[in-house]
Amino acid sequence: MRGIAFYVVTLLLFAYVDTTTKYLANRYTVPLLIWVRYCIHLLFMTVLFVPRERGRILIAQQTWLVALRAFSLVLVSLLMGLALQRMPLAEVTAVQFIAPLLVTLLAGPLLKEKIGWVRGVCVVAGFCGVLLVVRPGSNLNGLGLLFVFLGALGNAFYQMISRLLGASERPLVMLYYLALIGFTCTSLALPWFWTGEQPTTFDFFLLISLGLVGVIGHLLFSYAYRDAPASTLAPITYLQLFWSGILGWLVFGHIPTGLTLLGMLIITVSGAVVAVYGHLKSNSR
Repeated sequence: MRGIAFYVVTLLLFAYVDTTTKYLANRYTVPLLIWVRYCIHLLFMTVLFVPRERGRILIAQQTWLVALRAFSLVLVSLLMGLALQRMPLAEVTAVQFIAPLLVTLLAGPLLKEKIGWVRGVCVVAGFCGVLLVVRPGSNLNGLGLLFVFLGALGNAFYQMISRLLGASERPLVMLYYLALIGFTCTSLALPWFWTGEQPTTFDFFLLISLGLVGVIGHLLFSYAYRDAPASTLAPITYLQLFWSGILGWLVFGHIPTGLTLLGMLIITVSGAVVAVYGHLKSNSR
């Protein structure tokens, strides 16, 4: 239950990051936004944790896997930012839920977690809901959809590695590697995407919040996967649909069409059933 609680808050924070990214992407390049996010992330962790942790914050049991996890999320951040530039927030969030569907399916053969036929049926239903969102005639940007699908694959990979590392690695170590590798990769690409545009005061504070909220969200994400099985947490990700829908309406005035809302409802109900069933199965053992 503690892992679930961490994850619910994480999803709200991630929805905020997506909303802010979409808002700022209308005036700034996506790589620049990602660079600012990881720059603040690294600065925040260096000031707050390095004096206390010293060299221990770089000591990982499986360094190469921790680094690969961080690099995969950098790619996901870039792909999702490019998708948000081209598509509505709620639709991007709905389509990227291919990732938790994949995680739930792969948790059995790769992580040796029992899924059961109930969760299997719900995963199929959730996938049908995603297809309903991206149906022909939805008028979603084709390039944006490609970015979302690629980002979802990367996100599934990231979640699986997070689960594998949850028992052996400290969340602070994984989070610092994420900041360090994210900052390094985006800094190398920054000269090709720097426009020189000066942000307004409001935009400046939004840029700062991207890093601060992001680092808190990823820290809670690591704790969540440490305290709960991947097959239980992955379906709860559908709650982010609610947060994204509300923020998309409040900030951008966007309301999805009826069929899109139906697809989102199917995804949400399927995820809720899987989460509740998984929790009841755990308690009955």
